Amino acid sequence: MQFVTADTHFFHSELLGVDKFAPRPFPDVATMNQTIIDNWNAKVGKHDIVYHLGDIALYFTKPPRKAYEAVADVLGQLHGRLVLVKGNHDSRALFKYLAAHNFMVDGHPKYEFHDVGVLLKYNHRQYYLTHYPMMLGIAPQIINLHGHIHHYAVPVKENINVGIDAPELDYLNPRPAFGAPVNFDEIEQMIVAKAADLEKQR
Repeated sequence: MQFVTADTHFFHSELLGVDKFAPRPFPDVATMNQTIIDNWNAKVGKHDIVYHLGDIALYFTKPPRKAYEAVADVLGQLHGRLVLVKGNHDSRALFKYLAAHNFMVDGHPKYEFHDVGVLLKYNHRQYYLTHYPMMLGIAPQIINLHGHIHHYAVPVKENINVGIDAPELDYLNPRPAFGAPVNFDEIEQMIVAKAADLEKQR
């Protein structure tokens, strides 16, 4: 099965609390990290593919290699093969470290890397998977799955925020557990529900 997610922000201590840009009510990053890992692994199988659309982690320490090791340790605990699209908080140095320490899952590398995005065809639709939301204009069969804006939504039906803080997750019943990626059946539900919601607001 294929899944999509974004904006896990592992180790990002500045998001902890309730009065933040992307509030996460955890007592510490260890609890936040483990919650995401547990909820991810409860949904994603070891043989699945997850498209992660950027902002994997935000962690600085010296030497920087220690931060990359810590992030790699977390990613190594996540089920599935990871297709990583670079976000604004993802450094090339981190991607180089992960590439140098890649390992095989089901005969495929654990990590695949993309600087800008991925074009994916699934169930008669085309999806542009990017970190930043894209304005595609009138393109009925093209959907932009993105992250970056956390608890905000682009008021366009073709743009679906798939980040773990995304308001579009409220279109699913029940809303996925915090940190659990969404599959393409759920994405289809989000597309239909968002379009209907925006139509009501016209």
